[in-house]
Amino acid sequence: MKLIGALLILAASSWIGLEVSRSYSERIRQLRMMKSALQSLEAEIMYGHTPLHEASRKISKQFVVPIQILFDCFSNKLIEREITAKQAWEESLKEIWPKTAMKNSELEILLQFGETLGRHDLVQQQKQIQLTLTYLERVEREATEKQQTYGKMVKSLGVLSGLFIIIILI
Repeated sequence: MKLIGALLILAASSWIGLEVSRSYSERIRQLRMMKSALQSLEAEIMYGHTPLHEASRKISKQFVVPIQILFDCFSNKLIEREITAKQAWEESLKEIWPKTAMKNSELEILLQFGETLGRHDLVQQQKQIQLTLTYLERVEREATEKQQTYGKMVKSLGVLSGLFIIIILI
């Protein structure tokens, strides 16, 4: 009976360590997807001269959750309601944000991007997208450094915590 309990404790603590480590990797994956989505948005706007709602709909079909949901929600809000692109972007971000692995720093960057969305001519809009991509690139580098630094440590800490608890209980 003690052996089964010890194995359950070890499995649970190891699983917690793996999940925390996975969240670091998931954040990086979502940041990369967001950068790709913004690059696609730039291409649709600049070279396809596609309206914002239509470009967002196309982008939502190219990506997976949560980026897909963000752009789909944004497109729907632009079509269904008489609100500005800024308001639609902010509402869409707030709806999907709890479903992402991204942090508040990324939210601030994307909210700042939303401030200028749909307000400028094509060249200015392109510059705003490039600026946002630069910020996201910096955040991605920081997230990668954190993942490399803490990813293995958190996994090991999960296993070692389980072993420590087992030793104390036995």
